[in-house]
Amino acid sequence: MGRLGNRIKLLREKNDYSQKIVADAIAISNVQLSRYESGDRKPDPETISLLADFFNVTTDYLLGRSGNPNDDDRNEEDYQKIIIDPELKRWLRELPKTPEKDLRKLRKLWEIMMNDE
Repeated sequence: MGRLGNRIKLLREKNDYSQKIVADAIAISNVQLSRYESGDRKPDPETISLLADFFNVTTDYLLGRSGNPNDDDRNEEDYQKIIIDPELKRWLRELPKTPEKDLRKLRKLWEIMMNDE
């Protein structure tokens, strides 16, 4: 299994996604995703981009050109807390499905909380 396949599988498992969920989300077959993960096949650039967007990481991270999954400077310890805390993990998964008006409210609440400190 190559680095790309390892990273795809790692991200999928960290997010508790089945191969079917990921494959359906980026419009490929289960078999194709399995082949990418095992290193039997390499995805085309468009599929790599779709995978990066789906997992919210950079294409450079997927390709092994960067050890940092995102462009931001996330603290690894904070990232691990997100992965370990099941309630926070569930909340983050539901966030993309939240209506825009509710997201605006959440942003305002967050700003208020950060200004209180």
